[in-house]
Amino acid sequence: MTTPGSTVTAKVRKDRAAGFDVAKARQDFPILREKVQGKPLVYFDNAATSQKPQVVIDTVHEFLATYNSNIHRGVHQLSERGTEAYEQSRKKVQRFINAAESREVIFVRGTTEAINLVANSYGRQHIRAGDEIVISAMEHHSNIVPWQILCEQTGAVLRVVPISDAGEMLIDEYEKLLTPRTRLVAVVHVSNALGTINPVHEIIRLARRQGVPVLVDGAQAVPHLKVDVHELDCDFYAFSGHKVFGPTGIGVLYGKAELLEAMPPYQGGGDMIKSVSFEKTVYNDLPYKFEAGTPHIAGVIGLGAAIDYVNGVGLDRIATYEHGLLEYATEALSAIPSVRIIGTAEEKASLISFVLDGVHAHDVGTILNHDGVAIRAGHHCTMPLMQRFGVPATARASLAFYNTKEEIDVLVGAIHKAVEMFG
Repeated sequence: MTTPGSTVTAKVRKDRAAGFDVAKARQDFPILREKVQGKPLVYFDNAATSQKPQVVIDTVHEFLATYNSNIHRGVHQLSERGTEAYEQSRKKVQRFINAAESREVIFVRGTTEAINLVANSYGRQHIRAGDEIVISAMEHHSNIVPWQILCEQTGAVLRVVPISDAGEMLIDEYEKLLTPRTRLVAVVHVSNALGTINPVHEIIRLARRQGVPVLVDGAQAVPHLKVDVHELDCDFYAFSGHKVFGPTGIGVLYGKAELLEAMPPYQGGGDMIKSVSFEKTVYNDLPYKFEAGTPHIAGVIGLGAAIDYVNGVGLDRIATYEHGLLEYATEALSAIPSVRIIGTAEEKASLISFVLDGVHAHDVGTILNHDGVAIRAGHHCTMPLMQRFGVPATARASLAFYNTKEEIDVLVGAIHKAVEMFG
């Protein structure tokens, strides 16, 4: 994998990868010892959800088995221990993305809820009829539909930045769309369907020049790239815990404190208030103002363990190793005449979408499953992007640092079987 604006040489990559033992890393993931269809599992569906290391499984189990409790309001030992673990996870997230303060970290269900929170709170407060929201043509539905709903409610207009045939955002066109009417830019960091790594530094810099706030959908970036929200200078950054080796049902919205302070609550209920009467409610301080009701406590604590684990492996080593896998897989799939890769950006994450001539993606996925290979087939919640490339669906192999070149060889062999079957 490469990073935006990277000038990393092969030697630097080799140095960064030094000491990475994929066989040892695989031992941390018990599911990788499973068999599917009687064959060793080859898991290439990491963009949908990643597998969980034993330490995350153990951490969640320990909470549920030894100190399961509700947090913040209890005065007994279990609740105090649960509260401490929950808030420690918030601090781990803060350090992981280099947020200035832990109160800038809001726990939500996932990236989708994080974006909906901003659309419903910041959006309804600041966006009016005739205003414009800028997104790109490669967005996940979760970064399209919330803004469409907001536009329907306010009379605002959604503007879409086009992309090239390689799947790269056309920055010149983006710059033209930034006008005095632009009120928000919402873009994906890494495309879940193409693997494109967008130049978010430049996207944010251009928006900032006109005083336009930027939300970044980081769901596919955080498991693979070092994310520094301070360096990016983004206003909001959203990601999901289950993509970064944590539990499902937990995610993070980062927001600059001054913006979050001024935003109204997204949901009402317990824990997000200081006092309630029938005449008036006084809302709680950040971050609790946006965390109504009992949160996913086990998920938050598990996410903290996942972040510790990723930090232990090292994102530099993960990125370097995955870059090698991507190069290997791209070369191997490109050598199959009937395979067409969708998304050939220069800066790309460890993900390959492809179509097989004369074979529907769902059939490809089914055939690969017979060899124990798990990929994703479909529109990947990016239907406008599929239309842009003139295909109904793609097959998608998304890699993680626990995958190997030998597994890619299995994938290639299974694709050859599909070619023979439908040839």
